[in-house]
Amino acid sequence: MNSILNQNLVLKGKKIILRVDLNVPMKNGSITEVSRIVKILPTLRLLIEKESKIVILSHIGRPKGKIINGMSLEPISKKLSNLLNKEVLFNKNEINEKTLIEINKIPNGSVMMMENIRFYEKEEQNDDSFSKKISNLGDIYVNDAFSCSHRAHSSIEGITKYIPSYCGLQFIEEINALKKITSKITKPVTCIIGGSKISTKIKIISNLIKNFDNIIIIGGMGNAMLKNTGINIGKSVCDDGYKDLVEEILKKSKIHNCQIYYPLDVVVSKELNGNGTIKEINEVNNDEMILDIGPKTIAKIKNIVDNSNTVLWNGPAGYFENPNFANGTKEILEIIANKRSKDKIYAVAGGGETVAVINKFNKLDSFNFVSTAGGAFLEYLEGKELPGIKALN
Repeated sequence: MNSILNQNLVLKGKKIILRVDLNVPMKNGSITEVSRIVKILPTLRLLIEKESKIVILSHIGRPKGKIINGMSLEPISKKLSNLLNKEVLFNKNEINEKTLIEINKIPNGSVMMMENIRFYEKEEQNDDSFSKKISNLGDIYVNDAFSCSHRAHSSIEGITKYIPSYCGLQFIEEINALKKITSKITKPVTCIIGGSKISTKIKIISNLIKNFDNIIIIGGMGNAMLKNTGINIGKSVCDDGYKDLVEEILKKSKIHNCQIYYPLDVVVSKELNGNGTIKEINEVNNDEMILDIGPKTIAKIKNIVDNSNTVLWNGPAGYFENPNFANGTKEILEIIANKRSKDKIYAVAGGGETVAVINKFNKLDSFNFVSTAGGAFLEYLEGKELPGIKALN
């Protein structure tokens, strides 16, 4: 995969089409979380330093080919300008034959952001004519939007057919981190995986079993593992078709000698907004829900992580939105943080809820890499070939 760091690449005066992911959370017109903007700054600063003319393509939301006022990138361009400490020109005009004239006029080292690329219906259709149209805006294409690279869209995949294409610094960092937990693993390697439904993560677990030593299944997924052993889980969350999914995991784990772990004790309540009671797994009543892991489970996770060299974490341990059921999730963060401070461990976390938890408890430093890529992160772990990566290869 060609990187923007290619030593032979002349960037001065070149028009660089930079695809980034600026799909940040917003409330009442204000940006509530900026990590995706911060992550693109290194690539932008490099291109500015190399005196390129930078044309940013990005999106927010799902406008489905229609112009929607609340989904304009203009407020994001202003925020980027503040973080970059440099003017970001915002071009709200439709992309047409005049656009290239406007881009040519800007000085070297300038940044121009185009309006939401998903305002164009042909973007998500990966339309060839639209791909060629946007490729005409620059000399070189750079994809620094790994988080969008599971989409075969014009600004991700189609454009690469018509223009020399490279990956940005954030893209490289994401790929390298994922390789270290998939193909270039330092063993023993452990996956801590949570979430409400085992059906949404079965492909990830099935793919990781081949290379992982330990998989710890918690959250609602852990309920399915418990129920499969005949344990009463009360009114806890559990997939209807859990049995076949669990059997698939257990069968593959035996073939590949991967140890599967699930809760030894739990924290239960009759209500989501209630208080928690620690119970053994065989003590759950019919009117109770499992909402967190208990101290025995936490101790077991600590023992496993302490004997690992690589850790992947995806999904909280329980209903962390209520502080009474956040202890298991907080303890996992502490376990990983302590292991990293004392020993060499490579720790990666990713997935929407996981990133929210890490930010909530201010534990970004507990990991070597935290992926904000969401769907692309999960699909990569499933072993799928992402269109954006394939295009750059």
